[in-house]
Parts: sequence; structure tokens; C-alpha cells
Amino acid sequence: MFIGRERELAFLQAKLDARASALVPVYGRRRVGKTELLRRFVADKRAIYHVGRTAPAKLLIRDFLQQLAVVLDEPLVAELPDDDWRRPLELISRHRGPDKLVVVFDEFQWTAGTSPGLQGLLQELWDLHWRDSGQIFLILCGSYIGFMEREVLGAKAPLFGRRTGQIFLKPLPYRTAAELHPRWSLRHRAEAYFLCGGIPAYLRCFDDSKSIEANIRDVILSELGTLRREPEFLLREELREVERYHAVLHAIATGKNTAKEIAAHVGMNEGGGISYYLQQLVDLRYIARKSPLTHQAPKRINTRYVLDDPIMRFWFRFVFPHESYLERAGAAAMLRDRVRPELAAYYGACFERLCQEALADLYVRDEVPGWQIGEYWDKSVQIDVVGLREDGWTDLGECKWGAVRSAAALEKDLHLRAAHFPNLRGDSIGLHAFVRKKPKKTTAGLQWLDLEDLYALG
Repeated sequence: MFIGRERELAFLQAKLDARASALVPVYGRRRVGKTELLRRFVADKRAIYHVGRTAPAKLLIRDFLQQLAVVLDEPLVAELPDDDWRRPLELISRHRGPDKLVVVFDEFQWTAGTSPGLQGLLQELWDLHWRDSGQIFLILCGSYIGFMEREVLGAKAPLFGRRTGQIFLKPLPYRTAAELHPRWSLRHRAEAYFLCGGIPAYLRCFDDSKSIEANIRDVILSELGTLRREPEFLLREELREVERYHAVLHAIATGKNTAKEIAAHVGMNEGGGISYYLQQLVDLRYIARKSPLTHQAPKRINTRYVLDDPIMRFWFRFVFPHESYLERAGAAAMLRDRVRPELAAYYGACFERLCQEALADLYVRDEVPGWQIGEYWDKSVQIDVVGLREDGWTDLGECKWGAVRSAAALEKDLHLRAAHFPNLRGDSIGLHAFVRKKPKKTTAGLQWLDLEDLYALG
């Protein structure tokens, strides 16, 4: 089932309908849905869809020639020599018609890797023939974020400055992701989102005829589970010295959030040593660098690193440190003894991120003109959700995944936390309680939002 991506499909269609040729890089992490998006887009269009792989260049060129012969309705094209990309790509210029020819290079990093001169050739043909023809829509799609940002979008790349748009495909938002599991309650859909994020391929691995815990056991913990080794595969595809990155991610997963703490855990110095590894993981969007959100400029000394990718967060929190136990005792015992006792607290931390996403949805719905969303902490206080608005208002929120025992006590606690927030004007503050389920009695001093409200925002 294909869901979401309406904005991206509309963007691609607009590029196709425009008079000018188009060159659009599409990139994003593995399994985020790039191929599904592009296949959906070209399904009813005249297109060449070439998938790169680790194979000799001749095989890749032969595949391209066979598709080109069909698109141009010239069977003899398929028999052309397959020793060079120039002739096949030059033949693209023969296309003439009311609509552009869509040429997709999926997994472009593999094709470019087998043919080092390919990007320079694409630049030449774009500059000399395709750009001004109005006949070509070239899409370069890749799963290696580092490669795409460096070799396709980067200032030193042959195609730099020639793109007419780009798509960095992000995971699905939680409301859209929830559509994949219609039989589950909102709570269980949220829990699936905490575990898989908005990655469609991961979400489809979860079976909504089973419980969430059964899916954790069968999909993530089982030796035969689809996601059992997924984080390892992701890291090995993009990085060297994988063991060092394992140690960094484990440190962050277990609450070591500063560069100093992470460096000590890994056994490196806090300076240039650990900073390189942290930056690599930030660039890949596996971790994020956070600072307290206030009206003041952030202080570098307060920077924290957090695991920003859900499957990485769960795997390095539960699986990586207990692999020996998992191998010895099995998935069911691992779930019972190592995962279940800490799962509610784990969900609570994940819920904070969902609530920040929900505040952004509120701002969009209410047409708030300009805003930033994050969190705040100092030595004495933690505020889960902070929204800074250009209209002078500041929104502060507390997130509770567990049952709310006393609405009045929660309001009192949030007022106490708000008193620590710097430069806060008392007449321009909104206080919010984000909860899994509203208590029977709420208070007037807070805006209460539960899962029903969050899922209704769209």
C-alpha cells in the first residue's frame, strides 16, 4: 500500500509539466521510500528507470540500452556496443514529444562508482543538449546521503549548480505512518512509530494482527527477524571503522550525551578524535546535535547528542549491549528480561519527540507565521517541549506517556519548570500537557492534548 508523499508527487509532476527540462536529485536514507515514490511517479509516463548495482559497467549499460530501445521504439538500439555510456546517453536527445522523457538513475551511487566519468558526461550533455531542449527530466536518486550531498549536490561535483530542484525524502509523519496499521489502537500505532519511525519498509514489517511486543520479538529480536541486523547493514554501507561507531551509538543510547562523556566511553579524546565520528553520524541523520531552545543564542557548552533514528535508538539501547544474552537465551527471554521492564520508560522518551512534531502541526494548522520548536534544559530543569513564536508567544509543554495521576499536580509542576525558562514574559506564555490519554478531570491552566487530539491535527 502506497501512502502519503502527495507533496513530493505534486512537485515532480510540476517539473514534468513545466516547459523547461528538469534535473532533480532525490536522496534520503535507506528504506525511506524513494524507489516507491519514483516508481509511482513514472508508472504512467514515458520513462527509463535504471537501477544501479554492484555489477560491471557493461551490464548496467546493456540494461539501459534495452530500455532505451523500447522508449525510442528503435529495436536496433538494444544491439549497440555496451562499452561506454556516451552513445546511449546521446541517443536520449532523439526524444521528441508533447511530454518530457523521464530518465531515472536509481541507486545512482552504484552506477557512478562503476563508471567514474559518468557524472562529467551527464554535465556535458545537460549543458550542451538537454537543458535547453525542454524534453528531458533527469532524476538522480541515491541512498547514500554522504555521496549525494558530496558528489551530486556538493560545490565540487560536476553537476553542481545545474539542479532545478531537489527532494530530500524524509520519513513519514506519524499520522501518515499510522495508516499502515488500521487494526491497531492509536496507542499501538504510536508505539510502532516509536520503534520504526516513519520508515515505510520498517513499518510494513510489523503485523497489526499481532501485539507490539510480539512484533518486537519476531521482527527485531529474532535471529530470523527482518530488522534483526538492519542497523549493522546501514552502518556498514556508509562507514568504515564500524566498531568505533557502534561504541559511539551505544554510549548515546545509554544516556551519555556530551562529547566528553561519549569520548570517555569510547576511549578517545574530546577534541578532534570524537568530533569526527559524531559529525559523520550527524550528517547521516542517525544522531542529532541539540542545544536548549531559548530566546538567547545557544551555548555550545550545553550541546547534547541524541539518537535521532528510531531503529538505531532501540537497537543500541536494547539489542547491542545484550547480544550475548540474546544469542544464549533467545528472543522470547530477551523480550521478557531485558526489554519489557524498560519499555514504558523508553516509550516515554520517544513520546516527547512525537509531541514536538505535534506542536509543529498545531502551528501549521493555526497559521502561526514563524516559529522554532525544541526543548530546554539547564542544571535545574528539563522542559520537554518549547515553541518560540515570532508573535512574541512562548509555548511550553510537559509530556506524559504514563497515566496522569493528578492533573493539578502536573499543572503545578509545569508552572515550576516554566519559572526557570529564561526571559519568559508572563503574559505571553502557553502551557500544554501532552498525554497518552486525558485524565477524567483536567485543569483550565493547561491546554490538554492526548493521542486522539494529536492524530486529529491533520
